[in-house]
Amino acid sequence: MKAGIIGGAGYTAGELTRLLINHPEVEIGFIHSTSHAGQPVSAVHEGLLGDTDLCFAADFDLNAVDVLFLCQGHGKSTQFWAEHPLPDTLRVIDLAQDFRDESAGYVYGLPELQRQRISGARLVANPGCFATALQLSMLPIAAAGMLPDRISVSGVTGSTGAGVKPGSTTHFSWRSDNLSVYKPFNHQHLAEICRSLKGLQNGWDGVIDFVPVRGNFARGIYAMTWIHTDMTEEAARRLYTDFYAAAPFTVVAPGEVDLKQAVNTNKAVIGITATEGRLLVTCAIDNLLKGASGQAVQNMNIMAGFDETAGLRLKPSAF
Repeated sequence: MKAGIIGGAGYTAGELTRLLINHPEVEIGFIHSTSHAGQPVSAVHEGLLGDTDLCFAADFDLNAVDVLFLCQGHGKSTQFWAEHPLPDTLRVIDLAQDFRDESAGYVYGLPELQRQRISGARLVANPGCFATALQLSMLPIAAAGMLPDRISVSGVTGSTGAGVKPGSTTHFSWRSDNLSVYKPFNHQHLAEICRSLKGLQNGWDGVIDFVPVRGNFARGIYAMTWIHTDMTEEAARRLYTDFYAAAPFTVVAPGEVDLKQAVNTNKAVIGITATEGRLLVTCAIDNLLKGASGQAVQNMNIMAGFDETAGLRLKPSAF
């Protein structure tokens, strides 16, 4: 397949480019960037030095590619399609939040939830990073009809989750050796999370008390979800293992979970702890990979009928 990328200068586009360069079934047709047109891609994504001679394109032809990845900011995908006609055969994977409500014919692209629909889709809306970690933490419970009316969640995210544009809370001197809460109880990913859970557990209309935390590291998400339940740890582990048996990137760990098991990979590593009527589910992902570009490539593989793991066999940063 020939792939095009719109919005090529950000973190997610950089990781996407790295993955597609090494994908056995993909050739990159163009990487578009208005602000860096004509410059070598490796001048912006310096980790790609020696891996590609591609330059950012000022123009593009949507009819010249088979799949298009939209890596622009939230709200810009809607604007993009208002300005460009969508070719009849073009597959699209949108990494922004514009169509995560499945409007305009898009399918919500969480493979562990909608693999069959994704396989027949032409337009896919990639999930948000926190949304991915939190849904993977709760989908098996929802499928079993055991979600309570109130769920408590906390999650820590790396600074790359805020995007490449610098800001006061991503500045090294502020972020280093520091922690802070942001958007408590009203994070933008809650809408897509609740839609998925309601679809699995008919009649559920509960509340998720979600407290996101800015971490003092660059990449990764560590999410902690806890509920009150009489389920034993053995039963919970069996529930999660069975639910994710066919999911090549979602792994139930035999013990405690740490962030480095997942960072630099497309894995979601899940930990299970239960005691005295409480269940804690931990989930570690890389926010730029399983939370964005890696999952986008996973969706492309499913849409195209490739091996789902193609181009995504990556080494974690375990040390």
